[in-house]
Amino acid sequence: MIQSQTNQTPSPTFWQRHWSKAIALILWLALLGLYFWYTRQNNLTLADSVTSLADLLTNSFFGPLLYILIYAGRPLLFFPATILTLLGGFLFGPIGILYTIVGSNASAMVTFGIGWFLGEDVLKDEEKSGVIQKYTRRMRENSFETVLIMRLIFLPYDLVNYVSGFLKINWKAFLLATAVGSVPGTVSFVLFGASFGTLDELLAGEVQLNPVTVIASVVIIGISLVLSRIIKKREAGSN
Repeated sequence: MIQSQTNQTPSPTFWQRHWSKAIALILWLALLGLYFWYTRQNNLTLADSVTSLADLLTNSFFGPLLYILIYAGRPLLFFPATILTLLGGFLFGPIGILYTIVGSNASAMVTFGIGWFLGEDVLKDEEKSGVIQKYTRRMRENSFETVLIMRLIFLPYDLVNYVSGFLKINWKAFLLATAVGSVPGTVSFVLFGASFGTLDELLAGEVQLNPVTVIASVVIIGISLVLSRIIKKREAGSN
């Protein structure tokens, strides 16, 4: 009895369970405080501040680099990747595909690293028959194919990153699968973001969509899903 009690691992504290959310909340509060201070100091409205930020990103030499850095640090703030991807197309047009691919891969490695740091060895020798352990082995043994399929079927971006890091799969296979598998989704969402009108039209509520880019976006999503099924069938046939 005494031995079984001593072998029990202590339950994590509240801070250990929620430290990442607390840090994200602190960062959000700091950003909001900085935003309100800046707008009050310069007598800016919400529309003025949005226009000023958009002008900084699009008309500054360091704008694309700033966008990539924001994208890379996005996971620390739990900011949705989809919104930034759409903004990449809206602000930069088709060239935003390049900036977004670089930024998204950087953010993927950030979240992968966090998952790796927090993860534990979930594949125990005495639990090899469990469903979770079977999927864990699949991800570790077929890291590239598994992550590639998850990217092509548009599973939540950060969830895939965290799980891959937590399971400590091969980071090179993860990065390559992310770089390849994220391309269709990135192109699709950037084109959709680029299909909107200008910023002034958007702020005025005059949303206009370019039907050509919208159709291209939908077609690319369909191609991505078809590719995922082909890869999955080939992987199943080879096993």
